[in-house]
Amino acid sequence: MKLGMGLGYSPAKLTIPMEDILEAEKLGFDSVWSAESYGSDAVSVASYVLALTTKIKVGTAIMQMQARTPTMTAMTALSLNALSGGRFLLGLGPSGPQVVEGWYGQPYGRPLTRTKEYISIVKKIVAREEALTHEGFHYQIPYTGEGSSGLGKPLKSILHSTSDLKIYTASITPAGLRCAGEVSDGVFPIWMNPEKFNLIGDHVEEGFAKAGQNKGYENFDVAPFVPVAMGDNIDFCIMAMKPMMALYIGGMGAKSKNFYNDYAKRLGYEEAAETIQDLYLQGKKEEAAMAVPNALVDECALIGPAERIKERLQPWKELDKTGKIGTLVLGNVSKKVLRVIAEEIL
Repeated sequence: MKLGMGLGYSPAKLTIPMEDILEAEKLGFDSVWSAESYGSDAVSVASYVLALTTKIKVGTAIMQMQARTPTMTAMTALSLNALSGGRFLLGLGPSGPQVVEGWYGQPYGRPLTRTKEYISIVKKIVAREEALTHEGFHYQIPYTGEGSSGLGKPLKSILHSTSDLKIYTASITPAGLRCAGEVSDGVFPIWMNPEKFNLIGDHVEEGFAKAGQNKGYENFDVAPFVPVAMGDNIDFCIMAMKPMMALYIGGMGAKSKNFYNDYAKRLGYEEAAETIQDLYLQGKKEEAAMAVPNALVDECALIGPAERIKERLQPWKELDKTGKIGTLVLGNVSKKVLRVIAEEIL
């Protein structure tokens, strides 16, 4: 089992914790991941980190697909891989309709169809086996539709790939997990209970079966985000996590379409998920946070003093013995936290 470090996306002021990242690299962490929502972008942060490190891989978790054409994403990935000696990892996701249509001004469309088309195009560009053509629901290359000049022609990337590019997707829905298992090299579940791995694995394995070609966990990375709150006061640490979980469960989507709310229900918290969402959408964010069950936080995060965190890592280590977990992407970590978890895992 490898360790990764999640940077999240920026608040109002963009800062990059380079001292912590360099400590993670020194400790033997495998990867560090930038993110984006509707503020700082993931690529700029990833580029900055790659420039200031030498060994650790740097990925995007995630680049939002509607923000860039697949060809632009492939060019970016090829460039960062070449400049970093093959240390770039490409993480993609469809985001949600509120952000896609409200921020990017693009139609949300069919997210799984888009994911499959997008990855197919990126892989064709990286492979350079032939000039690029694609005819799909979301993308037509060369473009011949409304407003076209009719002069577009299939092209092949001038830049050659310097290494094997790994492509991850972010998903927690059953259909999204199946899609990840079928077409990508890894998946980011936003939270995961290691003792309820089947909520993720059953669907990923259906994707493996559809992909064929002996695809399995040996060549696929299940990389859940695992937030950490280390401190002597367990109740305080749990409370510190609740606003973030309430935001996702209650506010990351409309009442009728919130993937995180659905996932909390599948984790066994159906009544709480309904309450959190109702409160959050009424603008009662503090009450929504208070409604997040302590047990939900504790089973999906690493909470408490160092020794308790080491104890809570044991289910992850047991899961690791099955060969089904690849990377723990730790969030909200300091140098001290990095050292504690590295001592237990690496």
